[in-house]
Amino acid sequence: MAYDSIPSRFLAQGTKRPEAPAYFIKVEGAWRATRWRDYVGETRMVARALIAEGVGPGKTVGILGFNRPEWVSMAVATMLTGGAPAGIYTTCSAEEVQYILAHSEALVVLLEDEAQWSKVRSVRDRLPALKRVVLMKGAPAVDDPMVMTWEAFLASGEATEDAEIDRRVEAIEPGGLSTLIYTSGTTGPPKGVMLSHENIAWTASAAATLVKAQAGQVMLSYLPLSHIAEQMFSIHGAATIGLTIYFAESIERVPDNLREAQPEVFFGVPRIWEKFFAVAGSKLKDATGAKAVIVKWARGVALDVHGRLDRGESVPMWLDAQHRLADRLFYSKFKSAVGLGRAKMCVSGAAPVGREVLEFFTSLDLPVREVYGQSEDTGPTSFNLPGDTRLGTVGKPIAGVTVKIAEDGEILVKGPNVFLGYFKDPAATAATLQEGWLCSGDLGRLDPDGFLVITGRKKEILITSGGKNITPKNIEEDLKRHDLIGEVVVIGDRRPYLTALVVLRAEGLARWAKEHGRDPAEAAKTAHDDPEVRAELQRAVDDVNSRLARVETIKRFTVLPRPLDIEHGELTPTLKIKRAIVYKVWSDVIEAMYAERA
Repeated sequence: MAYDSIPSRFLAQGTKRPEAPAYFIKVEGAWRATRWRDYVGETRMVARALIAEGVGPGKTVGILGFNRPEWVSMAVATMLTGGAPAGIYTTCSAEEVQYILAHSEALVVLLEDEAQWSKVRSVRDRLPALKRVVLMKGAPAVDDPMVMTWEAFLASGEATEDAEIDRRVEAIEPGGLSTLIYTSGTTGPPKGVMLSHENIAWTASAAATLVKAQAGQVMLSYLPLSHIAEQMFSIHGAATIGLTIYFAESIERVPDNLREAQPEVFFGVPRIWEKFFAVAGSKLKDATGAKAVIVKWARGVALDVHGRLDRGESVPMWLDAQHRLADRLFYSKFKSAVGLGRAKMCVSGAAPVGREVLEFFTSLDLPVREVYGQSEDTGPTSFNLPGDTRLGTVGKPIAGVTVKIAEDGEILVKGPNVFLGYFKDPAATAATLQEGWLCSGDLGRLDPDGFLVITGRKKEILITSGGKNITPKNIEEDLKRHDLIGEVVVIGDRRPYLTALVVLRAEGLARWAKEHGRDPAEAAKTAHDDPEVRAELQRAVDDVNSRLARVETIKRFTVLPRPLDIEHGELTPTLKIKRAIVYKVWSDVIEAMYAERA
C-alpha cells in the first residue's frame, strides 16, 4: 500500500470529489472554476512530461512566478515523479535566481512570463544542469530551443505511460525528499530546507485540525507560493482536505479579490494585518454620532465575548444576545466589506504581530490566531487555538510537537515536522539539528500554563560596547504602537548606546496632518525632517524609554525619507527586515547618530 503522501492525497481528490471545484481563476473579468477531475488530469500530464525530461528521484524542478494553478501543478507533478520542487520568489534578482537554480541543480524551470525568462536567459551559461524552460499559460512564445509553452510541454509527455506515475507514487517513502524551501536570506545566501514527505503530510493533517478546515472551504492564494505557509494551504492543505482555492490576480488586486472570494480561512503575514489595521482604524475613527456610539459598543462586546471564549469560559445569555445584535448592526457589514464576511479562521504568521493589532481585530469580531514556526519545522511550532488563546504569546506547542528552552533561552523543537537538513550544507545542518532537536534561533520562554512567549532572535541580540545584551524586538514593537511609527530598526551592536531608524506610517501621518491643519500630501513630502513630527516622535520615544532600563533606552533616532523595501534589499519577499542590509544602506545616517556621544 502506498504511503499516505501529499501526491497520493492530491490524486485521491480527483476520485473522491471529481466534480467539485478545485480552484477559481479570473478570466475576462469573471471567476471560472476548474473541477478536481480536470486539475488532477492536467497535473498527471505535467508529471508525464517531466518524466520525459528525466525528472525523478534525486532531481529538482525550479518554479518562478506568481500564484497560479500551473505553479501548483508543476510542484505536485514533480513530487509525483519522485523529484522535489524548489520555489523561487518572483522578486529575486537574476543573480539570486541563478544561485537557487544552480544550487538545486534544477533540470527544468517553470516561469511566469518574459520578465522572468529574461532573468534566466541572462545567467543560462551558469546553469549547466538546466535542460528545459517552461512558460505558464498565456505567456508569449519564445524563439529558443530550450523554451516551451505550457501546452507544448504537456504534449511532450504523451509517450510516457500513465501507469509510470502510479508506480512512482507507490514507491514514495516517508523519509524521502518531497520539496526544497529556499529561505529568504535574512542572514546570508538562501539555504535549501529539505522537507520530507512525512514532514509535509503530517503537518498538513495537523494544520487541518488546527484551523478546523473542511472540504470545499474557500481560500485566497496570494502570498508567495515559494514560502512554506502558502504551500501548506494552497498545495498541501488543498490536497489533504479538498479546499477550493481562489488564485489572486496579483498582489495589487488582493483587496478586490478578497471581497469577491470571501474566503472561509484566511492567512496573512503581519504586514497584511497591519495594513488592514491602519486603513480600517482610520475609517472607524471617522465615525460620528450614533454610528460612533454603535461601533464603540459593538467593539467592547466583541472583546468581552472573545476574551471569555479564549479563556475557555462560557458566554452568558445576556452577552450572547448583545453579540448577535452587534453582528446585525456592525460586524457582518464590516466583515463583508473587507472580504472576510464568511471567515471562520483568520491566521497570522511568518513574523511577530503587535498585540494592539490582534486586539483591534478581536474587537471587530475577527479574532486573528497567531501561529509560530519556521520553514525548518514545516511551518507550525505553536498555535493560539480558539478556546485556548493568550495574547502576548504564540500559543501552546501543537499536538505531537515538543518544545523546550535551552539554557541560553533558545527555543528547541522536536517532532514529525522537523526537517531533514539543509541541502548540500552539512555544516549548517549540524549546527541547526542537534540530537534530534531543531535549534530555532529564536529566544523565548514557556509561561506557567505552557504558552510560548517569543522574546527575541538569537542572532539579533545587540551587544553594546559596554557588554550589555539587548533584544531589540521588544523595544521596536513598543515604539510601533504609536500611530505615526510604521517601522523601527534599533541600532547598537558594539556601540556605546542605542539609536533607531524610524519609518513613518502613511495612514498615521495623514491623520496627524489633518489634526494639525496641514495638507496630508504636502506633509508626506517633508515629514522626515519636520520639527513638529520629530517632536511628536520624541514624545513617543521618551514614553517607551521611561519603561526601559537605562542601557536599553533610545538616545537618538532618525526618520528615514522613504519606507524600507524589497527593491533596495532591505526586506525579504515575506517582508522581514534584513538588518545587515539596512545597516549597509543607511550606514551614513547611522554613523551620524554616533558622531557625538549622547
